[in-house]
Amino acid sequence: MPDWLTQVSSFTVFLSIGAVGFLFLLISLMFGELFGHFDHSFDHGHDAGGVSILSSRVVGVFITAFGGVGAAATSYGYSIFPASGMGFISGMIFGGIIYYFAKFLYGQQASTEVRSADMAGRTARVIIAIPGGGVGQVRFQVGEELVDKVAKSHDGPALAANSIVRIQEVHGEMVIVRAE
Repeated sequence: MPDWLTQVSSFTVFLSIGAVGFLFLLISLMFGELFGHFDHSFDHGHDAGGVSILSSRVVGVFITAFGGVGAAATSYGYSIFPASGMGFISGMIFGGIIYYFAKFLYGQQASTEVRSADMAGRTARVIIAIPGGGVGQVRFQVGEELVDKVAKSHDGPALAANSIVRIQEVHGEMVIVRAE
């Protein structure tokens, strides 16, 4: 065993572990999720709302708390095993806090996707007149979102601006409407 290795104290080891964890967190902050393609493969189908326990941020916080609390415990005179236990428990607590906070934030995300099934049958207002056989534009509301779509008359007659119509069909970005 090298002579310098015998001179390393448990405080130094714990402090080094905390520093590695903190460095890991900084790298994760700058470059995003480091091993995102690995963390979901260990969940075995237990989807936690888009967040994994093995997220690099959760693991980084765990390692940082483990090392920091372990170093603090050894500086207060605890031996390696109690300091490791305290570090492990604090790592679980802080890692858990980050996990549940990330899960909460992920759950707050909203989608602005409007599906075709949400559009068919809705009433809309013509905002750009639809000439006979041509296209115009309609506006309608889905939930809290106002949606504008290119529209064509179902039977082909012209529809004036501000007329109320019903959406009959959806074809990609175009809706087929009929006068109410």
